[in-house]
Amino acid sequence: MNKEAEQKEVGTVTGIYQEFETWQVNTGGSTIHAKRMPGFFRTVKNYTQSLWLLFFLVPYLRWNGKQAILFDIANRQFHFFNLTILPQDIWMLSLLLLLLAMALFAVTSVASRVWCGYFCFQTAWTDWYTWIEDKVEGPHHARRKLDAAPWNLEKIQKKVIKHLIWMVIALFTGISFSIWFVDAFDYWNMLVHFQLPLVGWVVLIAFFFGTYILAGLLREQVCMWLCPYARIQGVMTDSQTILPTYDFNRGEPRGKLHRKAEGSAAQGDCIDCYQCVQVCPTGVDIRDGQQLGCITCGLCLDACDSIMDKVGTSRGLIRYASLDELEGKPVKKMYQHPRTLVYLGIILLAFGGIVYGLTHLGSMTLKVVTERQPLFVRMSDGSIQNKYEFKVLNKTDKDLFVTVTAEGGVKDQIILGAEKPLLTHHGRGTSFTIFVKAPGENIKREVTPIEFRIQSVEDPLIAAEYNTKFNGPKP
Repeated sequence: MNKEAEQKEVGTVTGIYQEFETWQVNTGGSTIHAKRMPGFFRTVKNYTQSLWLLFFLVPYLRWNGKQAILFDIANRQFHFFNLTILPQDIWMLSLLLLLLAMALFAVTSVASRVWCGYFCFQTAWTDWYTWIEDKVEGPHHARRKLDAAPWNLEKIQKKVIKHLIWMVIALFTGISFSIWFVDAFDYWNMLVHFQLPLVGWVVLIAFFFGTYILAGLLREQVCMWLCPYARIQGVMTDSQTILPTYDFNRGEPRGKLHRKAEGSAAQGDCIDCYQCVQVCPTGVDIRDGQQLGCITCGLCLDACDSIMDKVGTSRGLIRYASLDELEGKPVKKMYQHPRTLVYLGIILLAFGGIVYGLTHLGSMTLKVVTERQPLFVRMSDGSIQNKYEFKVLNKTDKDLFVTVTAEGGVKDQIILGAEKPLLTHHGRGTSFTIFVKAPGENIKREVTPIEFRIQSVEDPLIAAEYNTKFNGPKP
């Protein structure tokens, strides 16, 4: 870099110092107005947060004339396209929650709070709110001046516009949450006619104020003081965890750029510009080491790299690295972390259980309970009769008639009570009683295996089997 260009860069960066000479962690006494800077991690953050658009859009997806994905709590059903999951399959939900929890723990043990920095709904909504604030009130320094300025028509106008947009987003957040549990078009029809039930109004109002207050007013205070994940992450990370770190060996002792330009001895690469602090959405200074407020978003890396480019120094003063790496200790590979391998093992087991459950879910299930008092009845003609209680769970979205057949059992046996197809109700269990009668002389043993099969009249592919036994007297 020639002398003229260097002086220009010195002048550019020196202007930064005039804004912040000191910095303290914000504990809620004032609003943090983080600077928005372009960069690699900002781009990644924008893309990952855009995944939350699915939260708003997916409930409007239709499938066979109905909402494709619906958590129908009123009818105790979960509809996922053609798949219907009922309370009897709740064990798969438990496995799913276990899988998500272990995935969060595994990612945290390897790369710290990347969920907080890139995917968390609180982080996403807060970032959208501050982006709107930036567009309405101006960049970070203009917003601080506006907050400190006396109230006038311009300030009132900007504040009102910003808060109205915030409220619209909060309102749509509450609506979008509700329509995951109620048909979207039915919900809108009830909403515009003010016919929502009491629970509907309570949920909508709660999400409206919750979103507006948490994302618009509290912001980073939620991450620092309300979110339990910030408290428990310490037990999931260690000195091998990769996270945004300040290379103190290279950066210290820090000093102003003009001193470095003058050739001051023993000065590190950190020019004390505070750009890493200004872009931080929680207002922490990464140079002070790991702190509770760091959400691992990487925005400080973008800020520091941009300054390093301007002053002609190599990037990476702030970078993703482990504490052991900074201290020159051997760095383990991810597969060398026993704790991470345990997490991965649990994830694979849970995933395997979910896949097994979905592939063996079926559209109908059958359970047969044998009468025990008495085990059998001897009829007047010498035949032996058993009584069975059939419990059929129809998981489809329509009532079905089923036929009952049996394989195995006793020769010349007949089924009573299912001479005609039986009606099963959709989305719930249906019970009916079946009798099986067999000639006494054909019974060769006390317990004979028998398999019952029910099959839909409308769709023969919908069927279920159950193995049980036919009881008789001792031969």
